[in-house]
Amino acid sequence: MDNSKQKAYFAAIAYACIIGFSFLFVKIALESANPIDLLAHRFTISFAAALLLYPFLRKKYRLSFQWRDLIYLVPFSLLYPVLFFAFQVWGLMYTSSSEAGIIQATIPILTMVLAAWFLKERATWIQVFFTILSVSGVMLLFVMKGIDVKHSHMIGYVLILLSALSSSAYSVFARVVTRRFHVIELTFVMTFFGFVFFNAVALIRHSVNHTMTQFFNPFTHSSFVWSMLFLGILSSLLTAYLSNYALSHLEAAKVSTFNNLSAFITIGAGVLILHETIDIYHIIGAVLVIGGVIGGNVVKKQNSSHQK
Repeated sequence: MDNSKQKAYFAAIAYACIIGFSFLFVKIALESANPIDLLAHRFTISFAAALLLYPFLRKKYRLSFQWRDLIYLVPFSLLYPVLFFAFQVWGLMYTSSSEAGIIQATIPILTMVLAAWFLKERATWIQVFFTILSVSGVMLLFVMKGIDVKHSHMIGYVLILLSALSSSAYSVFARVVTRRFHVIELTFVMTFFGFVFFNAVALIRHSVNHTMTQFFNPFTHSSFVWSMLFLGILSSLLTAYLSNYALSHLEAAKVSTFNNLSAFITIGAGVLILHETIDIYHIIGAVLVIGGVIGGNVVKKQNSSHQK
């Protein structure tokens, strides 16, 4: 395996780990702010960090875009983070987190279908098997955790599904866009779009409700500040870079399977940090998830080496 592929796998694993821990910080931050304000502050910190880093990077990576580049950059940034997070936040208003987790666990399957359709990245039957195995592990974790069907609504399912589709479409589109732009440029643009969109929505909401003075109130809580630093710098800015880097070297369907590791890491973090109990279904689900991720990547590699 060449060095760039090794770095891509490391980036995918690091991405999954950060996203897995991010749910803990989102949970903490939501105690002080509503979801829209959380996203606005999250991407404000992310964009501020990007601006601080840019002077150190501009000698090697100059941000030079032309108007025709917007054809690629606007839909790319709208898919993720704008539409992904927007559909996710509003979807969670109508459905439970467990139901949302099950629907979003289908992202690898959706990505595999879209990649086959648009990129002609054909998956082998063994890849399909291990992808479904990984998805089954995530679904088991959420089903056993419990689903509150009484409080769900069909609109919530549709919104979460649209969020999953946005993530899958982003993964596929990134395979094309990363050939035209450097991952640093794409990360900067994605962060900028998230900053503009979510701050605009949050400010309009506060303006309509005449609560503008409450916009920065969450920062009076130290737990919110630390959560925003993690979510803004690591879980938004760094994960955008890691995801774009991984997708620039690996197949879209292959990278998407690493998303399922996040659910396993989230539960593991709950056990280690929040001292939550661990049951047998956690272990079974973890084995399915990890087995599916490893199998879908290692077997493909072995098959390709045999063919050579």
